[in-house]
Amino acid sequence: MWIYIVGSVLLFLAVYLIVQGIRCNISVKESKERLAVYGAEIVHLSYGNMSYVDTGEGETILSVHGIFGGYDQAYDTCIDFSSDYRIIAPSRFGYLGSDILGNGTPTEQVTAYVELLDKLGIDKVYLLATSAGGSIAIRFALNYPERTKGLILYCSAMPFTEKPEKYFEYAGPPAFLCNDFTMFLISPLFEPIMGMEPSTIYSMLPVGDRKDGVVLDASVTNLDMAKNYNDYHIEKLQVPTLVFHAKDDKLASYTDTEKAVKRFPNCTFIPFESGGHLIVGHGEEIKEAVSKFIGEQ
Repeated sequence: MWIYIVGSVLLFLAVYLIVQGIRCNISVKESKERLAVYGAEIVHLSYGNMSYVDTGEGETILSVHGIFGGYDQAYDTCIDFSSDYRIIAPSRFGYLGSDILGNGTPTEQVTAYVELLDKLGIDKVYLLATSAGGSIAIRFALNYPERTKGLILYCSAMPFTEKPEKYFEYAGPPAFLCNDFTMFLISPLFEPIMGMEPSTIYSMLPVGDRKDGVVLDASVTNLDMAKNYNDYHIEKLQVPTLVFHAKDDKLASYTDTEKAVKRFPNCTFIPFESGGHLIVGHGEEIKEAVSKFIGEQ
């Protein structure tokens, strides 16, 4: 009897994995077709290639995406603003067609952004950053205040209020998870772990083309504000800041953000009771606040 039970379980698992593998392959193919619609361009910078989307007219927003992102995530974050502003949505280092300069530090990433802006003939931008992109956007505003009109942080990484005594050496998913099939299999766990719908996986595919960026974020980007705390002189920021955050965000601490905003000299903080890490359901409120913020500068 036990042989039949074990055999049935193994057969079920085998069939399940085969079916999921087929579904995953179909989804990866569809994701590549989806990416083609963005019309991303590739520019050759001094260190290598960077892929980006450039669309719209008006004040320029440079969108800095989070982990598992790319030019698609960067653009989609700003899609509600695309009819009113010029959106520059690059893939950060290691994501969807973008190479890595040196060690891929935030300083090196913003240096690449400035080179991209120079090639596009853009003098000043508003930075809009989500999640892991927060470190990069803050670093940009600190290093290049003369190129920054304003800083918009959207459930993003935030600076510490005091130098941490210890921090993780790796802050992100392990490299072995960063493949299409594994992430597809564990996507039903997105809701209990990250507060995101399992369907979020479709915007993360193809994971393989984002893996280098994910590992870089986990090993370098996400650690930088802790590791180099003394280099983030937030109180000296010369640009206005707008911060959005949801209280039920499971990935970026609302409590830590509430404390951190006090370090920003000229900051407007807009909290939401719900919405999670993606601030779902507040698109109109965010669009209105961003429009007011840009209009006042």
